[in-house]
Amino acid sequence: MNVQNFRHQRRMPVHGLLPINWGTGNDDWSATRKMVFGKVSEARDLIRVKNHPLTPELSAELFAQRGISAFWFSAALIEWSQSSKLESLQMICIQAYKNAWHVPWSTANSLYTFPTAKGGHKCPFLSSVLTQA
Repeated sequence: MNVQNFRHQRRMPVHGLLPINWGTGNDDWSATRKMVFGKVSEARDLIRVKNHPLTPELSAELFAQRGISAFWFSAALIEWSQSSKLESLQMICIQAYKNAWHVPWSTANSLYTFPTAKGGHKCPFLSSVLTQA
């Protein structure tokens, strides 16, 4: 079976999971970028509820597991340059950490980007996630 035939075959779900088409074969990753933005935004909004039962630390960990991991999985596949898309995604991540600590989005970002040794909450930079991938 060659690659062309594989692209046109029907993909079957594995253990109830729906198959994901990560790319289109012509280096158009816009659908994958849109999916990553959707998953990161969904994870951010999951902890946006004011009366959720999680502590700030658990909320931040939940976002990292749901949001950052969606970016991490695709980071090696997609060309993410220091573009406005990567900066927009970083902004969503910072908003999620602000949600976790129950502060308004208008709060200064430095509190969430500084390392914990300097008094911050250490929101991971997506450019550092790119270098790990």
